[in-house]
Amino acid sequence: MFKTALRFLLYDKAKSFGALFGVILSVFLIGQQCGIFIFLTNAMSALVRNNQEYIWVVDDKTNDVNSLATLDMRKARELASVPGVTQVSPLVLASGGARFANGKNSGVVIIGVQYPECAGGPWMLSEGSKADMLKDGAIITDFFDREALGSAKIGDYFEINGKKVFIAGNTKGVRSFGGTYTFTTIERARYLGNIPNNEASAFLLKWDPKIGREQVIYSINKNIKGIRAWPSEDFTRETILTVLSSSGIALSFGTLIIFALIVGFVIIGLTLYSATIDRIRDYGTLKAIGATNGYISRLILMQAMILAIIGFLIGYFFVNGFKTGVAQAGTIFEFPLWMRFGFLVLTLFIALFGSLFAIRRITGLEPSAIFRI
Repeated sequence: MFKTALRFLLYDKAKSFGALFGVILSVFLIGQQCGIFIFLTNAMSALVRNNQEYIWVVDDKTNDVNSLATLDMRKARELASVPGVTQVSPLVLASGGARFANGKNSGVVIIGVQYPECAGGPWMLSEGSKADMLKDGAIITDFFDREALGSAKIGDYFEINGKKVFIAGNTKGVRSFGGTYTFTTIERARYLGNIPNNEASAFLLKWDPKIGREQVIYSINKNIKGIRAWPSEDFTRETILTVLSSSGIALSFGTLIIFALIVGFVIIGLTLYSATIDRIRDYGTLKAIGATNGYISRLILMQAMILAIIGFLIGYFFVNGFKTGVAQAGTIFEFPLWMRFGFLVLTLFIALFGSLFAIRRITGLEPSAIFRI
């Protein structure tokens, strides 16, 4: 069966290449769009996603880590009194306008953390250390944001909200959604972001494993008004859902993925159908010498599977090339194993579904009809 299917494909190389091109194009478009979507959802939740070891406490109206309201620092003392809480670390999140020596301007997100715990970041440090944030005016930025930051490099000074700062270190791969992350001490973040000393944006908690995280969260949410404690993974998910529901990102990427599927169905379907019509005498002859409709269907499906597997391997190679290329510009993402398996299943589905046009045409053919063609 495999050899026969392969001979059918090699007989008309032009049409086989056309169907193969449809599979490759579909895999590439779907992989490309899924990759960018993964990057964006990771960026939306980067702050909480990279601080999964904490319980996040924010105000009780907030579902999005990118839009934190301020909390009174007295809440920190209340949180510290909850049985099971072993550490309370405040975090400040503020926005700012940066102005650089070359005259460029940019929006930045200021993240202030309490040294030496540094709960909240920075993570993925490539140059410098967290202790460098203690220097007067020091902030840490990401390597891939250097263009957005006016080509500023380590040691360069610029202004945030009219106040002088300098880059003391770099992270590499810390990507944000809708702004450039800058890390500094919580005191300097308040100063740069014009936030009072008695306020914070969130509290990151550590807990006693003997009591358990769920029990600590339950106690906080039951006994302290005006705040809400989140397991980090729930806050990550809720942040993504909130951003997606308030923007057209999911609709946009969903439409493009559906378009890629349709492209695959149409190209493979029409190409296999056309190839089948061209070889209708051969299929008719097979039926005339005893081949059943089931055998003919399996023969066409085998051709579709060969095209799907080869097309998937080539298409995924191009997707990996795209992933490597955009990573050089800081658009970093990884496909989870289940998604890679999903690409393969989807490719097989596209090819097999596309072949149904040809199967429907050929199974309705009477063997005697070939003598009248």
